[in-house]
Parts: sequence; structure tokens; C-alpha cells
Amino acid sequence: MILGDICTRQCRFCAIHSGSPVSSDPNEPRRVADLATQLGLKHVVVTSVTRDDLPDGGAAAFSATIIKLKTLPGITVEVLTPDFQGNLHAINTVLAAGPDVFNHNLETVERLQPVIRPQADYHRSLSVLRTAARANPHPRVKSGLMVGLGETDAELFQALADLRTAGCDTLTLGQYLAPSRRHVAVDRFVPPDQFNGYRERALAMGFTAVAAGPLVRSSYHAGELFREQGRTGKE
Repeated sequence: MILGDICTRQCRFCAIHSGSPVSSDPNEPRRVADLATQLGLKHVVVTSVTRDDLPDGGAAAFSATIIKLKTLPGITVEVLTPDFQGNLHAINTVLAAGPDVFNHNLETVERLQPVIRPQADYHRSLSVLRTAARANPHPRVKSGLMVGLGETDAELFQALADLRTAGCDTLTLGQYLAPSRRHVAVDRFVPPDQFNGYRERALAMGFTAVAAGPLVRSSYHAGELFREQGRTGKE
């Protein structure tokens, strides 16, 4: 995670602290690349807190980190980005650096967005993914949702359809677990068999790689999911 550990937003599912972030570190891209080398990583997921305090939302930091990682042999890079407040220049700055996977999470269904992500917007998030899907070079476009926040299955399937229309081809679905009593309470616990059904439904809708299960998160087996998608020959 780059750009510090303090977020400018207050999403009601997230345990990251909200407040006034410190200045970004210009040496962070080099330090990330050094760490990837030390750990012998082959697939690196780069994410961040949301930095609405920065003019570009942190896009330049994402770009510099991707570029630095791409100098390492045999490395693939996945980014999990905020929405950059819909700033097309910021989104394109990240895409121009050439990530192999561009991930931005929709998180929940349209009806629940104002409650769960009060400073975000459902259609803005879809627009971010649509921009990534139209980029050249074309990364794999990924998004994730949580279940158990109060959505219905019909609403969940509509969100999946909206993601496919936006050009998203990779999906993660996981169980929401409340980080504390101050966060939104869990509405339901979805059994593993139902997650299997969600996965089959998503694949039938045209997603080419899907991870679905109670413990699945955005970066769950990200490298394996990326390589499995490559073996299918589907982009």
C-alpha cells in the first residue's frame, strides 16, 4: 500500500483510519521495487488509501511505482486504485504506465452505495473501469464486491451485469466482515455453496476469471488468478 496509511474518506466497511494524510514519499516507488526484489515476488499488487487531498489523487505515485516495478525481470503488476474523483487525466496517467491488471472495486450494489461509500459514486466507479477497458495497451480490468451488506441477489446480479457492460473481465466476490462495532453490521453470512453459484453465474455472464468465497478479497490469489486467465487465452 502506497501513499501512507491515512485515508481522506470514511467508507463504512473499512478499517483504515481517516484523517489528514502526511506528504507522499518521492522515494516510495524505489522502496516498493526493492521490497519486491527482496521478497522474490512475481506478481505485485499495488494499492493505496484514497488521497482526495492531492490534485491527481495520487496517480503520479501509482505511475512511478508501476514504471519502477516494470524494470524488474519477470514481474507483472496489478493496481487497485481509488476512483480519483473521476479525473480522467489521473486515470489515464496510471494506465499509461502499463499495469497488467487495473482493479477498482465497486464494493457493493447501487442502492447501498450512499450508505457504504458516502464519498464515492456507483456510476463514477463504473466509468473508471470503462476507461481502463478502453485503454491501449489494454490491461485486464478487475473489480470486486462484498456480500452481506444488505443487498439482494437480484441487486448483486445487476451490479455484475453493469461491470460486464463497463468492460470488467475479472471479478472477486467475498463475504463482508465488520471490522468493529462502529462499522456497518453484517446483514447475512453467505454459505460456500452459494458463492460457488455466484461464481458460475458470473462466468456465464462473460467474466473470464472469478474468485468467489467467504474469505476472498481483492488481492486473493491475485497472481494465480492472473496466470489462470492467461492460460485460458482470454483477455
